[in-house]
Amino acid sequence: MVGAVPGGVGEMSALEDAIGWTFRDRALIETALTAPARKMDHPEVRDNQRLEFLGDAVFGLLSAERLYRDFADEGEGLLTMRRTRLASGAAMAAAAAKIGLARELRVNCGAPHPADRSKAAADAMEALLGAVWMDGGLEAARAVFARLWPREEAGGADDVWADNPKGRLQCITQARRPPVCPKYETLSSDGPPHAPVWRAAVEVPGAGRATGEGRTRKAAETAAAAAMIEKISAGECADGA
Repeated sequence: MVGAVPGGVGEMSALEDAIGWTFRDRALIETALTAPARKMDHPEVRDNQRLEFLGDAVFGLLSAERLYRDFADEGEGLLTMRRTRLASGAAMAAAAAKIGLARELRVNCGAPHPADRSKAAADAMEALLGAVWMDGGLEAARAVFARLWPREEAGGADDVWADNPKGRLQCITQARRPPVCPKYETLSSDGPPHAPVWRAAVEVPGAGRATGEGRTRKAAETAAAAAMIEKISAGECADGA
């Protein structure tokens, strides 16, 4: 509820039941649920950005710990891919949607609640995890993490990134020595407004350039990333032949 009074048992119990943790310090849950936009008409409040910063680090530790234990035979590269997917904005937003977090956010007066899977909800999810850490320590944060983020099934790199070529390309290039970063470029947008065709390119230092097409800029970049992965894989096969 927008503007809910922190500490009211009726207001917060549903969310606390959902995450499996009851806060001793009510100010922490209040802050975790206060979006930065709230300061537009309440400049005196403390928003959740600092707790989001902490929660990001807590999530990184807990996700690395789980993957290290669950995938004992995997190397650093594939573990990094799994952690990147687990910590993606989409995964964070899905966890927020599971507990209805967007509906609990404190935003500026008159503004609608963010969507269930919005960036604001994903950011608040990290902040909430940081707040749990501050309130109950490692074991409390670990229990909430286990409750909200399901364990991954085993699978190779192709399974891990089957639906996210850009994420896979990022991990491939970051695993190089020295690490490099893909650079995307929009080449063109043709066709009628209701059915445009976008063309994009991606360049990876040391691997060259690849292009792709799609109905949106993001789809074109995704196609370009998939083409670059094929190019890199073909080059590695040729080198090893």
